[in-house]
Amino acid sequence: MKPWMKPTLYLVLGLLALWMAVGFYTNYRASNAAAAKRQVDSEADPARLTDTARLTTDTRAQGRMMGYAFGLVACAIGIGFLISRDFSTWFAGNAVDTLLTDNVDPVKNPDYDQAEQAALEGRHLEAVGLLRTFLKNNPRELYAAIRIAEIYENDLQNPLAAALEYEEVLKHRFNPEKWGWAAVHLVNLYTGKLNKPDQGMALLRRIVTEHPTTSAARKARERLGLPEGATLGLTAEAPPPDAPPSNLPPGFT
Repeated sequence: MKPWMKPTLYLVLGLLALWMAVGFYTNYRASNAAAAKRQVDSEADPARLTDTARLTTDTRAQGRMMGYAFGLVACAIGIGFLISRDFSTWFAGNAVDTLLTDNVDPVKNPDYDQAEQAALEGRHLEAVGLLRTFLKNNPRELYAAIRIAEIYENDLQNPLAAALEYEEVLKHRFNPEKWGWAAVHLVNLYTGKLNKPDQGMALLRRIVTEHPTTSAARKARERLGLPEGATLGLTAEAPPPDAPPSNLPPGFT
């Protein structure tokens, strides 16, 4: 469903429901007024009790009232369906975030604090070991993996180990903005100390393709020389020009 369709449906159904409610109330009052007038007329002149015109007026008002009532119920069902759909989508999204989204923001934890203290005191390898133990016991706390990569890069001067840690981090699903910036950091390692520009450019294209609306994608577009808002589609890789003809049936490669 396109973004503009949902509010439009809410607006249309809401206006229809209001119209149906007004119509129901108007005809309800008309029906009661006709019935009251017939009662007064019948008490004044019993012969008027079978007056066809008055009976017809009353019946028509009741018929319109029932029509508006059915319309109001239909609008209420439509609005209820939209609300239930939005609620189920929100609930499912929260459930996915709770179950699958990894945490990249440090939280208060004595084991993690112990590793940080070791890093501050210059015991970097010990800090890495403590962080790995912490990450093994708390696999969703990705900030520990990012911290390991930072120690390898900045303190132990081991960019290859840092890149491997970032690669593991990027295999997880978490906040697109933070995923994008972790990827940009890995790009810096690829294009800098590791001298792997092709892998860096490939990762920049991946950022733009997978998370095009993030600030990291904006940075990636700048480095790729793409205009603002540009996106990259996934295209099949063409065979080399000198590739021999295939003997496989059509559709197979």
